[in-house]
Amino acid sequence: MRPVKVTAAAVGAVLAAGAAGVAAGRFASDAALKAPPGRPLPTEPRLTVHGTAAGRITLTRDLASLRPGTYGLAGDGSHAVVGAVLESAANTADTVVRRLERVTHGTFETGDPAWLTANVHVGNPGTALGLEYADIDLPGELGPLPAWFVPGQRDTWVIAVHGLGTTRELAMNVMAFLHARHLPVLALAYRGDLGAPRPPDGLNHLGESEWRDLDAAIRYAVRYGARRIVLHGWSTGATMALRAAAHSALRERVSGLVLDSPVLSWEATLRALAQARHTPEPLLPLAVRAAQGRAGLHADHAADPVDPDQLTVPTLIVHGPDDAVAPWVYSRWLAERRPDLVALHTVPDAPHGAMWNADPEEYEERLRRFLTPLM
Repeated sequence: MRPVKVTAAAVGAVLAAGAAGVAAGRFASDAALKAPPGRPLPTEPRLTVHGTAAGRITLTRDLASLRPGTYGLAGDGSHAVVGAVLESAANTADTVVRRLERVTHGTFETGDPAWLTANVHVGNPGTALGLEYADIDLPGELGPLPAWFVPGQRDTWVIAVHGLGTTRELAMNVMAFLHARHLPVLALAYRGDLGAPRPPDGLNHLGESEWRDLDAAIRYAVRYGARRIVLHGWSTGATMALRAAAHSALRERVSGLVLDSPVLSWEATLRALAQARHTPEPLLPLAVRAAQGRAGLHADHAADPVDPDQLTVPTLIVHGPDDAVAPWVYSRWLAERRPDLVALHTVPDAPHGAMWNADPEEYEERLRRFLTPLM
């Protein structure tokens, strides 16, 4: 009887370890599948405000706070815009001083937690940019989808769609640029966003189901006068753009794609986000499998959101090797496979979904060159 007892104990230990592993895998997979819009991804470090002065803010020294460019700075109920690191300021081994462009709302006091965000503008295109716009509701698969429409004189529309950790406010980074070129802009909120329908399972599917909301936006644009459509997507919004360009019934109206930090391997992105939650290395495969099972991301068709041979329109990819969420190597691979259609602009020292923030002028110049023949 003793061997039987030993065996039963061993089996029980294995089952307990397996159950614990599954639970840990589910928790780690939440980093992607339940990422709340507008909240930082686990790859984005929390900083501390060490002081403010006229036109300056002192933050914890970190690779994030040393990034070049222009970023939003978000806190609990506060938002500001920070510019370049001030090299002549009193930077120390523990702190860094950046230009404080403006405080949008709230206040930042010494000791306050904060994090950098790609969302430079908050509010709406009217209050943030002074643009004429309309609040509209698009008929979507799950219900009405809130969107902003900024009118323009051309019949080429740009449909902008955000990705992980951001909201449709992200589109305002390029909205003034697009408006100056008389391009109508439709900035979409999709399932899971504030004011949009909740997904039936409450999970983010990394574009696998969300692309159908983008398809609804394409139908709306065509109904109201768009002859050609450029899809501009960030992160999983770029994944949605690729899906829509391949599968929409109106895909012939899509004349170009702009993909910022595209998620081209859901496995790599899930693994990166789970790792950022300090998931032990042995449990990372469980986190990926847990997400796969929960969100229906099946390896036979979802690992690569685009078949290079199915890409049919000019595509601009803006991405960087420092992206800790969506590996840049997949963008390089796609550009190498389709050099006839894909132009890759590589941006150093930029986090996921923030290629514009690192160098707004260069980003907009690349965008201008790409869009000009498509207008």
